Amino acid sequence: MSSTPTMQPEPHSTRPNSERNGIVVLDFGGQYTQLIARRIREQQVFSAVLPCNSSLEKIMQFEPAGIVLSGGPSSVYDPEAPKCDPQILAAGVPVLGICYGMQWITHTLGGKVENAGRQEYGRAILNRVSDEFQAESELFHQVPKNLNIWNSHGDHVHSLPEGFCTTAKTANAIASLEHAGRKIYAVQFHPEVNHTESGTQILRNFLFRVCKAEPKWSGAAFIEETTAAIKEKVGNKWAICALSGGVDSTVAAVLVHRAMGDKLTNIFVNTGMLRKNEFADTLEMLRDRLNLKVIGVDASDRFLEKLKGVSDPEQKRKIIGREFIEVFAEEAKKLQQGDAHGEIGFLVQGTLYPDVIESVSVKGPSATIKTHHNVGGLPEKMPFALIEPLRDLFKDEVRRIGKDLGLPPEILLKHPFPGPGLAVRLLGEITREHLVTLQEADAVVTDEIRKAGLYEQVWQAFAVLLPVRSVGVMGDGRTYGLTVAVRVVQSDDAMTADWVRLPGDVLERISTRIVNETRGVTRVVYDISSKPPSTIEWE
Repeated sequence: MSSTPTMQPEPHSTRPNSERNGIVVLDFGGQYTQLIARRIREQQVFSAVLPCNSSLEKIMQFEPAGIVLSGGPSSVYDPEAPKCDPQILAAGVPVLGICYGMQWITHTLGGKVENAGRQEYGRAILNRVSDEFQAESELFHQVPKNLNIWNSHGDHVHSLPEGFCTTAKTANAIASLEHAGRKIYAVQFHPEVNHTESGTQILRNFLFRVCKAEPKWSGAAFIEETTAAIKEKVGNKWAICALSGGVDSTVAAVLVHRAMGDKLTNIFVNTGMLRKNEFADTLEMLRDRLNLKVIGVDASDRFLEKLKGVSDPEQKRKIIGREFIEVFAEEAKKLQQGDAHGEIGFLVQGTLYPDVIESVSVKGPSATIKTHHNVGGLPEKMPFALIEPLRDLFKDEVRRIGKDLGLPPEILLKHPFPGPGLAVRLLGEITREHLVTLQEADAVVTDEIRKAGLYEQVWQAFAVLLPVRSVGVMGDGRTYGLTVAVRVVQSDDAMTADWVRLPGDVLERISTRIVNETRGVTRVVYDISSKPPSTIEWE
């Protein structure tokens, strides 16, 4: 059958207690949209992200305590600029516009937005504005008069709508404005990012002083409500889960297992591009430690055959995505041949929000950075509908959900591993010989990071095999060997990341062991690029 939209709880008139009086975030295509929602959830207030063009009726089904308008890459005065229903500004619900959201409010209510003579990207200093006729802004309660903020805009507000006042400025632009009587607030900067001082306090002021929201959303509530939504959605049908053994897919599997029990069968596919000993070790862990029903499928030959001669990373991802679906369909067919097995109508995936926002524009006009095999890499038509219960969460949130589900620390602290596996860490054409080389080098990196006591302190540590050869000397002879890049990064959510300043002795041991223990490698380099501008993975 044709693919259907991802299964998520649908709004309804009587929402669960933890969802009523939460915050609706309208997405205008900003890269930080879901980060806004996450910051709200960190305050134990439910948040839902909806497309900016959602109807007022759909928005109000959430019974929101407030509405946040996200940032976005467009200019509000362009004919094709994204818009939302202007009635949200008259619905009696407090509104906070962020960046593009502030410009949309201004433009919609009769103010003027124009291209800035001097653009503001990165750090700026905010200065509060006040006079004897203006009451203290609720948005800036207990916030310093001057603070460092993070900007990202090429347009600015030139003149305010009627009844609004300016509450803060930078050296070049209006930084915030409001109409306290209508409970409409707006900021040009991004309070949701860590670079903005007192950003959390500003959001808390909007949530609790302006919206009067109640802090009652939690991981336990997410588990309960998601489990109920899955039960209602699947009915009498069965499901299979694409289980990799990583944090995301394992949490998704355990969560869906709570809803479906034995009607869920997990399938762990060996693509030939897993880490060293990963297939056997993961199967043992899933079956023995978590008591999940798991089928192990060694499909390494077919994946490598399909990838023969392919060097383009996007093509690799799409081939792997299609082949995964083929394997799952074949295994589902085998399962359904049994008398005691029902119709399999769903495929469970551990997709997270960073996968979605980098792959496809789902809720707003955000830019595609790269295709993830489990998002944009899937074929247009599939034999299953998707269940992706973690699709709107970040990795750290998934780990907290996993802890609430009772998963052991060795699973929750496991480093992220890309769905296409080593296919996107082996640059250029994939061969068995090069895969073995990369597996050995990657095992050295992980082992030395663990020995140094750094594994739980860093986000990811791995090796990349480059299609670059260089001259070397080994045993008094000339060599012309392969190059391995080592990548170690720190991050909170994979949306941004910084390279880790590893101690020199750790780098030395990694380099020495890779050259001595990995056949054909004569040079090791260390990646000191941050995200942005680089991504965490090389492909």
